[in-house]
Amino acid sequence: MALSTFSPSSRNRFVAVATALLLGAASLSIPSSAQAATLFKVATSAAVTTWDPIQSFSTEAFYMTNIYEPLLWKNPDAAADDYSPALATSWNSSKDGKTWTFKLRAGATFHDGTPVNAAAVKASIESSKAVGGAGFIWDPLKTIDTPSADTVVFNLSYPAPLDLIASSTYGAYIISPAALAAVAKDAKYYDSGKDGGSGPYTISSYKAGSSVVLTAYAKHWADVKPAYSTIDISITPDGITAQQMMTSGQVDWATNIPLTSVKSFRTNNKYKVAVYKSPFNYVGYFNTLRAPLNNPVVRQALSYAINYRDIVKVGGQGYATQARGPVPAGIYPFDKNIPQYSRQLAKAKSLLASAGVKNLKLKITYASENSAEARFVPLIKDAFESIGVSADVQGILFNQQWAAAKKDPANAQDLFIVKYWPTYSDAGVDNLWSLFHSSTKPFFNLSYWKNATYDKLIDDAITLSGSDKAGAQKLYSQAMNILFTEAPGLYLYDESQVSVLPKKFIIPSYNINYPFSAFFAGVKLAS
Repeated sequence: MALSTFSPSSRNRFVAVATALLLGAASLSIPSSAQAATLFKVATSAAVTTWDPIQSFSTEAFYMTNIYEPLLWKNPDAAADDYSPALATSWNSSKDGKTWTFKLRAGATFHDGTPVNAAAVKASIESSKAVGGAGFIWDPLKTIDTPSADTVVFNLSYPAPLDLIASSTYGAYIISPAALAAVAKDAKYYDSGKDGGSGPYTISSYKAGSSVVLTAYAKHWADVKPAYSTIDISITPDGITAQQMMTSGQVDWATNIPLTSVKSFRTNNKYKVAVYKSPFNYVGYFNTLRAPLNNPVVRQALSYAINYRDIVKVGGQGYATQARGPVPAGIYPFDKNIPQYSRQLAKAKSLLASAGVKNLKLKITYASENSAEARFVPLIKDAFESIGVSADVQGILFNQQWAAAKKDPANAQDLFIVKYWPTYSDAGVDNLWSLFHSSTKPFFNLSYWKNATYDKLIDDAITLSGSDKAGAQKLYSQAMNILFTEAPGLYLYDESQVSVLPKKFIIPSYNINYPFSAFFAGVKLAS
């Protein structure tokens, strides 16, 4: 889509309409000054693993999409257009898909007042590719040219959907050069809640593990200004507490209502329940560095011990289906023909015996703020005990679980339960690569599993997907069959997104492309 064919006035209207589509706004009316002075209060379980937009790869995405902007936004499935302009207003690719040109928005500035220009885009993307938590999304990028202050040209080593990559939840934010320079000098620069973004909100205050306050950026480029100038967010890991905060009026909206409570809201005329297809997938990493979990037969035995039907029922509360590997249903390259494990206790015991395993004790960790994991992880413990394997279950905050798993893999957990979602809507480039591709210093492969055949299939599929998606699918399917056979993880279930929304407010519709994000610029009072 190229906006260069629009007149200036029609282009501005298109941007306003596209922004409304992205944010789920019901109208394009500009809020009154009285509305603009109001406060919107939120309770969420979203922990902040890092405020560094380059390193960000976790639940802080809830905040980041308000503070930072990519070149493009990917619109929800129901939108008429695939993308909305963000910091770029037009873009096109060469016929071979290896050269992409973006024209930048005039007048956009970072929160420090400096202009968003081509040099800032180049520095941001090159930094993400080099050291970013989601730097792998830029694998096809070879070089970046900046022929003018408002023009950025991406040269790729192989065809890739750069419009999709440039609209990623992670790794695609454009960052103030001053912030990039500051964090290069001081790795803890962002820790207190500093930001280097250009988005509609800036960080006003941050108390680790407690609260985040966002304030509207007065000089943001958008014609449609946020209805709420301040977003006061309470980090509330316990879902029941968050629920009580919303129903008592302590907060306006709670994002982490337990699924066990959803039924009660269906009969409450103050709220509505919305269910969406989501990319959320639950996986359990076996620590393949530790005997006997380094033996695939043992991992298979443990996989056959699980009662997946009960885990789906208890964890997903009717809003989930058993997974077929780490690629969620409905997201490329999902394959309905990938086999699934089922509960077969006799087979599980036989496999353990054939591996000579007796008196096995395992440590299972999960994110304590995730109420679904708190519900279903005890079922895993019970399943293991049914085949003579004892388990010590530990619920800890995700950022602590994450740090422990990365610090000392050989002595870390035996089974790491994680809720995962792709960085953008391609679970081949992400889930299959991020979760199980081997590397000397794994970022998210916390099974620490290495398989050269699997790695080559994934690498070849990624390179092929930009020009031959069907051919890449075949390679991805072969790789997913290896994941089933080798069982470096437990493949538990795919989860729907269930939102409880107060009818008093218009809250942006869920966007599957930004599954852990909230777009506060689109929140307003219902008319």
